[in-house]
Amino acid sequence: MYIPENEAMLTKVIAAFDFPATLLGAVRYGSGHINDTFCLVCQPQEGKAIRYILQGLSVAAFPRQEELMENFIGVTSHLRKKILAAGGDVERETLNLVPTREGKPYYTDDTGRVWRLTKYVENTLCLQKATPELFEASARAFGRFQWLLADYPAETLHETIVNFHNTEDRFAKFLAALESDKLGRAGQVQKEIQFVLDRKADCSVALNALREGKLPLRVTHNDTKLNNVLIDEKTQEGVCIIDLDTTMPGLSIYDFGDSIRFGANHCAEDEADLSKVNFDIELYRRYVRGFLEGAKGGLTEAELEYLPWGAKLMTLECGIRFLTDYLDGDNYFHIHYPGQNLVRCRTQFKLVADMEQQWEQMHQIVKEIGK
Repeated sequence: MYIPENEAMLTKVIAAFDFPATLLGAVRYGSGHINDTFCLVCQPQEGKAIRYILQGLSVAAFPRQEELMENFIGVTSHLRKKILAAGGDVERETLNLVPTREGKPYYTDDTGRVWRLTKYVENTLCLQKATPELFEASARAFGRFQWLLADYPAETLHETIVNFHNTEDRFAKFLAALESDKLGRAGQVQKEIQFVLDRKADCSVALNALREGKLPLRVTHNDTKLNNVLIDEKTQEGVCIIDLDTTMPGLSIYDFGDSIRFGANHCAEDEADLSKVNFDIELYRRYVRGFLEGAKGGLTEAELEYLPWGAKLMTLECGIRFLTDYLDGDNYFHIHYPGQNLVRCRTQFKLVADMEQQWEQMHQIVKEIGK
């Protein structure tokens, strides 16, 4: 059996699981930077090879790993029931855990790190860039994710990353970094600082709506990028939502908004030429159409009303995080060159400004499609 690295550790982990055929090997898989992910291949005497995905969860990113897996098990179990009830294929439309030899849902190694094994979803693609059609297909998949989990008790889920989309907390951390100004950088970024200060009230819009009972608490994915949807090779439709580690209580507008932030533009996250950074209202229209189609009328009137806010707030929040890290000395986001976090911050703020210029149109698109 071929094992590429950390042979002793991987051999012990793999031995905790029972496989239906001869295991040929394990190779690193995917482009993720958080967990350690491997593809395992089994070869039966007859028929096609059988593949699995083995993941060792990052202790640094997810210190409360048992709580994370409790969320994972609860959500995927619920998805299985809903998919079966809808006549779907549970082997392809959600992630399926393979138990250990002892019948446990995951394996914990000697260091306390959790390892999980899931079935590989065959005949699918994990893409990094989207055509407009694929962007809309991903919207349908994430909208359907909301529909399938609409009756899941979101309040029972653990916060795998505390205050992840708490925009008020992000603003407070920005103010703290600004006040300390460790590296004396604040003087050179007054324009960006003022951009955030001018939008202090915005940071409370969604949270106030939640506190007032206008927006319902939902199960949210919180990382709704294209590469977290497996695309069927033939139909080019989203089949299965993956990377469920950040699934926790939140607002549906967060998942919608993070997709818009990531996909409704044609620029790199660190595009220095801001003339190339533009919010694409037609891609926004496509995503609204796909998301609402997938959600099958499951969103409330208030959620529809606040969808544009989701797009603006997730983009603003991301920009605030980049600026905060820049002021704090680039300790959180990995940078490849000096000032990259500042460049990243400026792209996000340019997208926010573009959204503000097209604000009425964003609302009108939701009204037209959500009728």
